[in-house]
Amino acid sequence: MPGTLTYFLSDLHLGARYIAEPREHEMRVVRWLDSIKHNAKRIFLLGDILDYWYEYRYVVPRGHVRFLGKLAELADSGVEITWMTGNHDIWLFDYLSSELGIKVVDGPVKFTLDGKTFLLDHGDGVGRQKRSFAFMRQLFRNRFCQMLYAGIHPRWTVPLANGWSKENRVKRSAADIERCIAHGLKALTDFSEEYSKCNPEVDYFVYGHLHTLIDDTLSTGKRMLVLGEWIGMCTYAVFDGNELMLKSAL
Repeated sequence: MPGTLTYFLSDLHLGARYIAEPREHEMRVVRWLDSIKHNAKRIFLLGDILDYWYEYRYVVPRGHVRFLGKLAELADSGVEITWMTGNHDIWLFDYLSSELGIKVVDGPVKFTLDGKTFLLDHGDGVGRQKRSFAFMRQLFRNRFCQMLYAGIHPRWTVPLANGWSKENRVKRSAADIERCIAHGLKALTDFSEEYSKCNPEVDYFVYGHLHTLIDDTLSTGKRMLVLGEWIGMCTYAVFDGNELMLKSAL
């Protein structure tokens, strides 16, 4: 029987080339999922769970077998699992939902959970974004562009995507990362403030994407959380029906 708790986590980046021990990274997540299986009622995966995934009609990308198997086990046991797409795992179509029994959605989306209302999103698509990023986001979500991309053999697209992700991660300076976090946090805060004023029923705003931990109170008195990541922090949020708490699996 499912438990009573709702869990939120994001930015696992499974399969990322810049992670030194990818198998241990995956197993850390699997062990944590196994540890909550008797307590979990729902699990929300708020994007960038996989560092790269492109879903072909007849071909399954290699890797992540233990992780996906654990999700299937949890879903089969009655745990409700919702996977929200991020900017790294944009191209989730119907395979994971049909094979694993999970729900795949593209945010932002409101959910009412145990009497409280949550606004959930990965965080890359809300608020004011840089023009270059907004353009790339629209391009990646364009159905015609997706069809063109699918026509390129995976022997070319997979190394390209993995290399691009690694280069973007390892070559940015600490100052660049701080600027990106500051810009992203302002975008999330401004959006949440405005949304909260127009939608007072929302109690919690929960995001990922920024790879930093934030637990802030908006001017309306509602809370905004940014979940951190699982590359080093291994952080998540848990809601027990009364209180929303940030925790670490370390």
